[in-house]
Amino acid sequence: MNFLRIRELVRKEFIQLFRDKRNRPILIMAPLIQILIFGYVVNFDITSIRVALLNLSRTVESRTIVDAFSANHMFQIINVVNDPKEMEDLLLRGKVDIGIKIGPDLSRKIRRGETAEIQILADGTVSNMTAIRVSYVMTVMERLNRQFLRDLYPVQMTYGRIDGRLRTWYNPNLYSRHFFVPGIVAFIVMLISLLFTSMAVIKEKEGGTMEQLIVTPMKPYELIMGKTIPYIIISLIQMICVLVFAVYWFELPIRGSLPLFFLAICLFLISTMGIGLFISTISATQQQAMMTTFFFIQPSFLLSGFVFPIANMPVVVQWLTYLNPFRYILVIIRGIFLKGVGMHVLWPQYVALTILGLAVFTAAVLRFHKRLD
Repeated sequence: MNFLRIRELVRKEFIQLFRDKRNRPILIMAPLIQILIFGYVVNFDITSIRVALLNLSRTVESRTIVDAFSANHMFQIINVVNDPKEMEDLLLRGKVDIGIKIGPDLSRKIRRGETAEIQILADGTVSNMTAIRVSYVMTVMERLNRQFLRDLYPVQMTYGRIDGRLRTWYNPNLYSRHFFVPGIVAFIVMLISLLFTSMAVIKEKEGGTMEQLIVTPMKPYELIMGKTIPYIIISLIQMICVLVFAVYWFELPIRGSLPLFFLAICLFLISTMGIGLFISTISATQQQAMMTTFFFIQPSFLLSGFVFPIANMPVVVQWLTYLNPFRYILVIIRGIFLKGVGMHVLWPQYVALTILGLAVFTAAVLRFHKRLD
């Protein structure tokens, strides 16, 4: 192995990469834009619930219900309507999230000790967000039931209760950004390494410089090393920048070992570089290589558990996720960042990344030939 030849090829790759002005925004701005989008835009945190109210009772009891929702900072009664069709129209247009309809016989039923119905209309377009909003409504309703019970029967009643003490581990405030931002670190590494590596060989063919590389005394594995090392360095630098941004801007905790995190990223890079090289060897043009790369990225993203739980997928699809290196790196990163676990817990993911990386990279090396065809 001649390290001088590899070094010069690495230098040539860096010169070609930064000479093209179209690559600079991708290398510099794209990672920061992505982490800002995932940190601020893509989240399931509910800070307010828009409510439309139809009060047909207009009694003390109905006023108590309205005050209970108004006093809760989560609810914003932005529309008081007089017609059920008006409420339906607001829900249809997406102007409100919840519609609350209080019937005219509410007070009479409560004072007689009967069950009084309040209709709750929820926009179920986004089902998981709707479930959270409905749970907030039910919490307010439960407090109202206890209050009306005390008003009807002003007798102190004591009884043994089961009191559940809830404590959320690893993400106490349930911030969505603590779930998404660790994953975007790995996603940027995968995107950049795949995108540029997949065009590493094909651009030499299209540029007419492959013939010059063929006649050099470089071995095929030296050529592969010279082609991949620049993108490994760039991916690691971008990963460090995004990591610093995530920790100091989004206040993302790091409770585990940073050396284990960097080891996982290096193993992940072996897989992504291998896939990128394999795409480069089977593609005829840079456009074909780019299209193939994005065709791989989308399924890899969806089948990783980044947004959608793997346990909710069909069994056949769950088996396919075992071939996805992005799945394992997500488990490692979230385990290190949020849970602070070490190798004694994450070793199956490290083993899987190692096996996948060696298999894919070996296949790419065997597929690569130092010739034009």
